[in-house]
Amino acid sequence: MSSANKPWLKHYHELAKPETHIENLSLTQFLLKNVREYGDWKAITFYNRSWTFQELYGISERFASCLHQSGFKKGDRLGIMLPNTPHYLFALFGTFRLGGIVTQVNPMYVEREIEYILNDSGAETMVVLDMLYPRVKSVQANTPLKKIIVVSLGTSETPVELAPGDILFDDFMKAYPMDEAPPVQIDPADDVAVLQYSGGTTGASKGVMLTHRNIIANCEQSYDYIFKILKDVEGVPDNAKVINVLPMFHIFGLTCVSFFGIRAGYNQIILPRFDVKEVLETFRREQPFQFSGVPTMYIALNAVPNIEEYGLGNTRIFNSGGAAMPVEQLHLFEKRVGAPIYEGYGLSEAAPVTHFTNMFAERKVGSIGLPFPSTEAKIVDVGSGEHEVPVGEIGELVIRGPQVMKGYWNREEETKITVRDGWLYTGDLGRMDEDGYFYIVDRKKDLIIASGFNIYPREIEEVIYEHPAVQECIVLGIPDEYRGESVAAYVALKEVAAASEADLIEHCKKHLASFKVPRLIEIREQLPKSAVGKLLKRALRDELNKK
Repeated sequence: MSSANKPWLKHYHELAKPETHIENLSLTQFLLKNVREYGDWKAITFYNRSWTFQELYGISERFASCLHQSGFKKGDRLGIMLPNTPHYLFALFGTFRLGGIVTQVNPMYVEREIEYILNDSGAETMVVLDMLYPRVKSVQANTPLKKIIVVSLGTSETPVELAPGDILFDDFMKAYPMDEAPPVQIDPADDVAVLQYSGGTTGASKGVMLTHRNIIANCEQSYDYIFKILKDVEGVPDNAKVINVLPMFHIFGLTCVSFFGIRAGYNQIILPRFDVKEVLETFRREQPFQFSGVPTMYIALNAVPNIEEYGLGNTRIFNSGGAAMPVEQLHLFEKRVGAPIYEGYGLSEAAPVTHFTNMFAERKVGSIGLPFPSTEAKIVDVGSGEHEVPVGEIGELVIRGPQVMKGYWNREEETKITVRDGWLYTGDLGRMDEDGYFYIVDRKKDLIIASGFNIYPREIEEVIYEHPAVQECIVLGIPDEYRGESVAAYVALKEVAAASEADLIEHCKKHLASFKVPRLIEIREQLPKSAVGKLLKRALRDELNKK
């Protein structure tokens, strides 16, 4: 890339040097550093109440003290199963303070999925929303879970009745003496802070081990590449506002909104879920500086007839990630709102961001942009993964940088497959152009991405096979204008059995989170097979593509 007529490139190349600018801090030290800088500024706002940076730190310290006095120690795992609430951040930083590991649990998970994650992670403590408490309680006996801390937002018509030994969050914070939590020695580069469950690049759901340094590095990379340049060039208001509606249980929302918001001194306007009307009213009332979302959020906003009336054009940064943004939807949003959307690319194994569209560079629609500072990226041959392919040719995208995970929880062999000599093999097929811009072409594996969520066909197939009428099953992702992709299942029934598509969908609803349930189930007389009887997913996909 030539720096001629591209002054931003000089700054970019300076940042691309080894990560000497990334401090070796724990996430507690990271929070404390920003508390010292932003102290009495608003850190989070949740409807009619706000907390300053100092208050956020103080409450998380109190949670750490109570957690310690309850027997929690370094290395223990704490599950969080909440929508976006201030309690999420209090529990996160309280756990980090003791050197504990946060296990992320999607609030949409059903009992089977909750049980799996608790057993795999070994979490003995969990913070859960009162409405979700019955789900967790029903599987507790089959897991290591010992202590359940319940968050009540006062929205439930009937107060939840807790079993002996379980406790409300507010009561937990008062249940122990006002002692300080003891100092805990943390190695930021080695100690795991978050277990982010993902199917990774090899199939079944695994806990991605993200260290304190992985997460802080990605925050600093974002700050240097986006915020710092913007601040130098245009200026940024003190204590600027950001809408925090991306789920915190998703690494995109956790790192790129929640942690980045702390780094940038933002006032995070927290919304528990994405409701179009509420989000638009928040835009109108708060006039946020930044908004981050997945493509389905932007598509939903595009569908609002009078979106121009809500003042979205006053927002300086719109980010999109989690899945590819449909080009026509991107252009429509930008035309109606009068502000650009900047796309990025990442994955759980990279905490998550590796590439982003630089706001001061040439934008190439369809590209994921350039690698983040201190991040190396290349396209290698699909066969061996050892040889870099020429510019413009398609191969597998591999990444190396300080944000790359430590590995998969208790899965050493799978870690060796995915991370080799420090390079993260993403499983995505892509190419690089002559200017160093990267493009994702297709996925190497059969991962389905719907509304930004990773969905793994094998898990859904196993659930469908549990239905007594099913003989064979293939699950694929099919194009969906709104979600990016939807789940489709193709099923052959046993000769003497009977079941309808509706029966099978109802079966899936009982055993899968709603976003994993197939939108389409098609019953066929037979499914394509090889000569030895192996189901041929590729043959079915090719058949569908010809229609």
